[in-house]
Formats: sequence, structure tokens, C-alpha cells
Amino acid sequence: MSLLSLALGRTWQKRRAEWRGTRTEELSSTHSGSEFAFLPCGDIPGDVGCGDGCSVALHPGGCLRTFAAECLPFGILLGILAIDTPHPRNSTLYHLTKQLLEKYHKEVRPVHDWTKATTIYLDLFVHAILDVDAQNQKLKTSVWYREVWDDEFLSWNSSMFDEISEISLPRSAIWAPDIIINEFVDVERSPDLPYVYVNSSGTIKNSKPIQVVSACSLETYAFPFDVQNCSLTFNSILHTVQDVDLAFLRSREDIKHNKNAFLNDSEWELLSVSSMYGILQSGTGDFAQIQFNVVIRRRPLVYVVSLLIPSIFLMLVDLGSFYLPPNCRTRIVFKTSVLVGYTVFRVNMSNEVPRSTGSTPLIGAFFIVCMAFLVLSLSKSILLVKFLHDERHSGQERSLLCLRGDTDADGPGMDPRAPHAGVTDFIKHMNKRRDCPRNLQPTSRQQQPWREVSRNLRTVMGFTSAFKRPESSA
Repeated sequence: MSLLSLALGRTWQKRRAEWRGTRTEELSSTHSGSEFAFLPCGDIPGDVGCGDGCSVALHPGGCLRTFAAECLPFGILLGILAIDTPHPRNSTLYHLTKQLLEKYHKEVRPVHDWTKATTIYLDLFVHAILDVDAQNQKLKTSVWYREVWDDEFLSWNSSMFDEISEISLPRSAIWAPDIIINEFVDVERSPDLPYVYVNSSGTIKNSKPIQVVSACSLETYAFPFDVQNCSLTFNSILHTVQDVDLAFLRSREDIKHNKNAFLNDSEWELLSVSSMYGILQSGTGDFAQIQFNVVIRRRPLVYVVSLLIPSIFLMLVDLGSFYLPPNCRTRIVFKTSVLVGYTVFRVNMSNEVPRSTGSTPLIGAFFIVCMAFLVLSLSKSILLVKFLHDERHSGQERSLLCLRGDTDADGPGMDPRAPHAGVTDFIKHMNKRRDCPRNLQPTSRQQQPWREVSRNLRTVMGFTSAFKRPESSA
């Protein structure tokens, strides 16, 4: 509409200039030397001029009537356009903002009655669990925080301002509550959102995302099947409950079970967000506070596959080594390899187990017990091989002594060439020699035929010596 008005205005000015030149020439040529006189419009007192530099004829049929006839349609159209064109809304918004902030004092709590407390309505959505530091007892979460309160000095009648019912104002230009989180241990990391929404009734809405690094008592004893409960407590740092009170923006049941905003593809699973209202009593006064308890649970599948199952497999492999023969040389080598492999596995997976100064995870005790069993199994195999080796060498020495007749197993050594009193002593002597090798454990299967040959040879030599003794005595 404004462009159309501008075009029509330029057309009207062009037509007026053309009309001035044409009518002046006609009147000059027609009435030259007559009684008519041409005077500028400004020189006629009380008359309405037809424009700058325009001449007006004193004749009744002069330029006034001609100019009116030519320019009247353009004037009517411009008037209609000026009436129908609405006022721009930006000017209305500007005047409204200026009126609200012109006499506003952000240093004063926005109530007409100072004995009335300002109620701040809080809400919290847990968006994601970013990090759980068990060693430093820290929890890093991403939350969406909302707060709503009423400002009695920022209300207006929307019908007087083109039905504007909600506007945005700079947060730095109005009064804002000093709500903090008690468990903060690091600088608040959130995008800078400098504006808040204000509606016509004076209700202010402030929303922003926050990365909260809070202190939390983390218990890792049941890792990787642990459940953590961390709290976020909101309260005013300066205003007591008589000045600033807190309340829930939503119902407590809705806050507890609403998980729509949570990213459920991380290591942690959100179980619930319970909330409670309380009064913090201190020496400077009573402060209202709202506590949100974030309950999360670790998903254990990754740790079961990467930690528990390999440990169980290595233990089963070590138990299978007991089926090897005790005197097998590869048994000790096999058990040593299993122990070294388990040690390397524990070193590589040490960063997967959370480190906590308060308590040792149960899975750490499980790893220690597994390693202790592997060490004991290897020690048992070493001692067993040692005993078998000593017994084998002692068995070989006893066999040689029996062959020479110098063994003291059943009595003092007897010389086979010594004279015997009778056949009875000879039979006893041969029985002892025959039973001596039976008390010895064979060292190998290759030695069994040689022992049989030596036993038969001793029997033949014994009978030969028995027959020779009676002849010599005779």
C-alpha cells in the first residue's frame, strides 16, 4: 500500500507541473492586454494557492477550477489509502516494551506487598548421562531446566496493544531469582540464552539446557550390576522462604516416570527421577529447597562379555590341565602359559574396572581369587613333579643295592658266599632276595624285562650254590 501511495503521489506532482505550464501559456495568449491580471497564489490574501510557483487568474473560469477538476481524483484516492493503511506492529511492540521497562527497577522483588513471597516453579528433564567418575566421585549430566514466576510489575492489557499477549525481554533487564544447585563442583556449562518470555498477566518463563557436574556418592561394590542414586538440590542462595518460595511446575508422579527426553542408548539407564520439597534450616534463616534424585543403572552386558566370560574360560582351561599325566613335562609349561595369559588379560582390562577409594568392586576380588587358584595349581604341579622325580631316582638306587645284596630294607646285608647252617636258612635268604624288587616301584616299562631276567638269574645262582655247599662239607 505504501508503494502504491508513493507512485500515485509522483503521478500527481507530474500532472500538476504539466498543468501549470499549459494553462499559463493559454491564458497569456488569450487574454493578453485585457483586464485580467495574473498574480502568484501567495500574493492573494485569504486565497488558497494551487501550488508553489502557480499563477492564479482573477477570472472566475481561471486556473482554480481547472486545477481542482484535474487533481481532485488523486486527492480522494490518497485520502482513502491513508485511512485504510494499518499502523505497523513493530511500533506497538516498541511502545509496549518501553512502557514496561521505563519505570521498572530490577533491584526490587516484583511484588506490590513486600510481605508476600514470590513463588518460583521449577521443573527438570534429564537429557543424558555424560560421565560417571567413580574415582573422583563426580557425575556429569545434561539436563533441561525450567523456572516460572510471576512479576506484578510486568503486566498489561493486550487489547490496548494490538492483542499482543506475549513478548520476550532481556533477562538482565528484569528481576530474576538466584536459584543454584548445591552439588555443583564445576563451572556451569550452558549456552547463553539472554531472553525470557513474559505474557500479559506477568508470568515469566525461563528455560535453558545445563551441563551439571555434581558431587555424588558413587558405590561400585556391585560393578557391573550397580545402581547409583545422585541428587540435584535447588534453592535460593540469599532469599529466605519468607521472600522466595519454591514449588513444582509439574506433578511429582509425572516428574518421576517421564523419560521422554532421555537418550536411552548410552551405558546408563534412567530408572526414575524422584523429587521432594524441604526446608533447609541454617543460622541465617530458613530456605526452601527442592531435591531431584536421579536413579540410574549400568547396563552390564559389555562388561560381562569382556571381563567375566574370558576369566571363566581361562579357569576352565586350567582345570582341564589336571587330566595331563603328573610326570608330563608339558603340564608345567601349559599352566605357566595360562597364568601369563591371565595376567596380560588383567593388565589390559584394568582400565575397564572403576577405581573407587571407598570400596573395592566385587569383580576385582573375583579376579584376585582366580589368579590365586592359577598360582596354587601351578605350585601343586611343580611339587608333584619334584616328588615323582625324587622317588624315581631313589627307586633306581634301591634296585642296584638289591642286586648286590647290600640293602638294609629287611635286615643287614648277607654275603651269598657265606656258609649257611642249613637248607632252611638258604630258603629264607632266597625269599628275601626275591621279595626285595617287589617293594620297589618300576621307573619305566623298559626296565621290567631286565628285572625279570635278573630275578631268574639270581634264582639259578642260588640253587647252584646250594648244591655246592653239601659237597664241600662232605
